[in-house]
Amino acid sequence: MKNPFTNLFRARDKPQDAVSAAPVFYFGISGAGKPVTAQTAIQLSTVYACVRVISETVASLPLGVYESKPDGNQKATEHPLYRLLHDEPNSEMTSFVFREVMLAHLLLYGNSYSQIIRNGKNQVVGLYPLLPDRMNVDRDNKGALKYTYTTSDGKTVSIKPQDILHIPGLGFDGVMGYSPIALEKSAIGLGIASEEYGSKFFSNGARPSGILTHPNTVKNPKAVRDSWNSAYGGSSNANRVAILEEGMTFSPLSIPNNEAQFLETRKFQVDEICRIFRVPPHLVGNLEHATFSNIEHQSIDFAVHSIRPWLVRIEQSMNRALFSIQEKGCFYVQFNIDGLMRGDYKSRMEGYAIARQNGWMSANDIRELENLNPISDAEGGNAYLVNGNMIPIDQARKEPTK
Repeated sequence: MKNPFTNLFRARDKPQDAVSAAPVFYFGISGAGKPVTAQTAIQLSTVYACVRVISETVASLPLGVYESKPDGNQKATEHPLYRLLHDEPNSEMTSFVFREVMLAHLLLYGNSYSQIIRNGKNQVVGLYPLLPDRMNVDRDNKGALKYTYTTSDGKTVSIKPQDILHIPGLGFDGVMGYSPIALEKSAIGLGIASEEYGSKFFSNGARPSGILTHPNTVKNPKAVRDSWNSAYGGSSNANRVAILEEGMTFSPLSIPNNEAQFLETRKFQVDEICRIFRVPPHLVGNLEHATFSNIEHQSIDFAVHSIRPWLVRIEQSMNRALFSIQEKGCFYVQFNIDGLMRGDYKSRMEGYAIARQNGWMSANDIRELENLNPISDAEGGNAYLVNGNMIPIDQARKEPTK
């Protein structure tokens, strides 16, 4: 009998819609009236701190190539990709700098692009980052992705999809990521506006947004205003005693900072921007809610919920783009996040003691995690031990021999 579902479920045809037809969030003027772009956003201290802490954390983690074997996974130090990813992806930068740039592009623009350079044997010999704001991604008339890059001299270059390491951030179509800056430009714009307001307030410390009133007609009001500003304007002249002559009075119009809740707004925007990048506030210098008892757990939470998703995103994109069909499934790229997950010294020692006493870690296993030299077999370095008072449960039912 013919299966009625044979023609119902089929592999999806290659998409025909242009990538540009998907919803797009643009940089631009925020609700606070300030232009928000990657360049203006990074000048906001909290945005800079969030981008820096994530990019530097990911860049500092060990990154290697591993080979899957029946007896366990091993480092593939002889694979050509190992040196590129672990040490030097190209002749101009280190692996740390390359990954730092990659994360900065992801966090500011939502996409990271790197050109893959291959030799005649189709082996990857170099990775060069490309500026996201110069890359255009679309589909050709056959539905295949095409990448067009604009060089610094205005020329456009077409790059094959197999020669691009494209790591997208959060998006709706699975191809393009969206910039967190563009998505949340209202929140970031408010932070820019409040920071600019604070700067303007201190640059005009005499609070000149007011009215100088003279009982008679002033022949040259500009000279009076300039004289007032030179004597009492600016933070260097703050709190100076004003002298008003000829019956003049000064009526301030500006709203005091406590009435405008200026400080509260600035504090809230720090938390708001940290929420966008999922960074604990204590990592950007806001220790208001941090204590000695919770700061370690916040750091581990940062590793699990903030850093790990970025690592998986990068690993899977590299595995897809950098290995040949024959290598996929045998070789893979992986970060080592163990260093971020380590607790304080006392917690680590207690965990090692439990693992050692229950027989699933040897002394050398523990020493390797602590970056200590191994000890010999004669000293019990590779021996697995258990407590002597523990017996199999089926032997507990037997009567002791007399």
